[in-house]
Amino acid sequence: MNDQQANPESHESNKAASAQLDAVFESEIVDLEAALNELSIEEVAKERDEFKDIALRVQADFENYRKRVSAQVTDEVDRTSGKIVDSLLGVLDACEAAIGHGVDGVEPVWSALLGALQKQGLEVLDLHGKAFDPSVAEAVLHEEGDGAEPTVTEVLRTGYRWKGRVLRAAMVKVQG
Repeated sequence: MNDQQANPESHESNKAASAQLDAVFESEIVDLEAALNELSIEEVAKERDEFKDIALRVQADFENYRKRVSAQVTDEVDRTSGKIVDSLLGVLDACEAAIGHGVDGVEPVWSALLGALQKQGLEVLDLHGKAFDPSVAEAVLHEEGDGAEPTVTEVLRTGYRWKGRVLRAAMVKVQG
């Protein structure tokens, strides 16, 4: 006969101890699983936040790149079209000279060409009677004045801006 059969009380005690150990182990396993789950949720949340930050940075970088390229393309188009307009300034000058000499029939052509170019962004620099500004005009003649600020007294050649940039500086006579 073995010990368990001989001592039923000892057998019951072993069963109880075994059940108690099983309960402790079960409790420890549940606690460990919960800790692992909690740890992995925190890690996943942290990793998610890192990826979200990376995605937001990439999105911002791409938006900045898109804006920069768009501005560069617009600037290049304006510069290229400005070259075409610059080549037409000689025609405007010839028309102005013809009008100044009283040639008939030139003014409608000059007016139509100037109007079409102005619709696209050409701006005539109106400097007569205004303070001399070397960024938009070139002083080719000087008259003595009363010592005040130099003033444009005569425009010898019209100046133009193309989309905000000086395309051709005016040639002017300055007093002062």
